[in-house]
Amino acid sequence: MILRQLKEKAMKKIKEDFRIVDFSFGLPYTYVVLEGPEGKAIGLAMTLPEEIGEYKTSFKSPSLKEFIDKTDSLNIIERTLGVATINAISQYYIDLSKTTSQDATDLIDDAKKIAVIGNMPPIVRSLKEKGKEIFVFERNPKLWDRETLSDSLEYYLLPEMDAVIVSGSALVNCTLDMIVERSKKAKKVILTGATAQVLPEFLKGSGVTHLASVKVIDVEKAILNLKMGSFRGFGEQSRKYVVEV
Repeated sequence: MILRQLKEKAMKKIKEDFRIVDFSFGLPYTYVVLEGPEGKAIGLAMTLPEEIGEYKTSFKSPSLKEFIDKTDSLNIIERTLGVATINAISQYYIDLSKTTSQDATDLIDDAKKIAVIGNMPPIVRSLKEKGKEIFVFERNPKLWDRETLSDSLEYYLLPEMDAVIVSGSALVNCTLDMIVERSKKAKKVILTGATAQVLPEFLKGSGVTHLASVKVIDVEKAILNLKMGSFRGFGEQSRKYVVEV
């Protein structure tokens, strides 16, 4: 299970005496802010309210270790905070000196049939402009449009795809394992969005080939905007990047 792999690798990676200085399970993003000798880092994870069964957790005393330990929990709240924590650790350590600021869609110019998992309008629009044959899958009915397919069809159609662009939310809803397993023909499996802030080395051998995400530069301003409910609360305070796994 990829989440279990992330949890184990994150725990081994930690060398500093990190301190969680802020966290929130909220809309639109859950976030965790940690601080180490080199400063602060924020990890993001898309909150999926449609997945919540009941609003309770088993946390006793929120801490870095306890949050990470719940990354593969069956409880969606615990799992979301776990992913955000691993993303915070990842963003503290990530080296962007050799990364590019290109879009995920620039990586798949040679692909003909492309799956987009999670209805992401900017990506869908860009691929349409490139004349690609695309299949857009979405789990949340509120995000469906006339061309969107139910995520139940992923199992059937993914083996036909030349490339797959996956929302980082697939980490939170535990579907990434199945997506990678069914995408054997795809030369590129790209995890994208704010939830895809994972350190590349954590996904080695997982089947994911690239990460397209954002690095928050101004942590304090991003936190303020997120607390006020801004969907793009980290937008102007961040930089996009694409990195190979």
